[in-house]
Amino acid sequence: MTSPHSFNIRVYGLLINQLKQILVTDEYRLDMYMTKFPGGGLKFGEGTIDCLKREFLEELGITIEVEQHFYTTDYFQKAFSFKNMQLISIYYLISSNELDKIKTTNIVNEISASEGNQSFRWVNLDQLNTKDFTFPIDKRVVSLLKEGITL
Repeated sequence: MTSPHSFNIRVYGLLINQLKQILVTDEYRLDMYMTKFPGGGLKFGEGTIDCLKREFLEELGITIEVEQHFYTTDYFQKAFSFKNMQLISIYYLISSNELDKIKTTNIVNEISASEGNQSFRWVNLDQLNTKDFTFPIDKRVVSLLKEGITL
C-alpha cells in the first residue's frame, strides 16, 4: 500500500540583534548535526505566528514579536526524513526584548551527539554563508538575507 502524500509545515524566526547578528541553532537530530534557524513544526489547529511564539518560548524561554513575513518556500522540497512528504517552510523577521535571556555559545555544534540536543549562536550577518547551513530552504533564506531583501 502506498502512503498518501502529505505536507510538513515548519515555521522559523529570523532574530537579528542590534549588532547585526542573527540567531542560529545547532542541533543533533535524526543521528546528525544540523545548523538551521530557530523554529519548528506547526501543530494541527495552530496558526503560524502562534507556532513560532510557542517554539521560541519552549526552546529559548523568551517571548517574541513577529515584525513581518520574510519568505515561504516557493518550490517543491521533499522532506528530508519522510517518504512522500513535501516540506513547506515559513520564515518571519522577529524581535524580542529578552535577548539577554538567550544562552549562546561561539562554538559550532557545542553539543553532544544525543537526540534533541541544541545550542544557539549569534552569527554576524556579513559572515552568513550558505555552506554553513544544513538544509536547502535555510540556504535559500541565507542567500536572500545576503541580498538584503526586506532588511
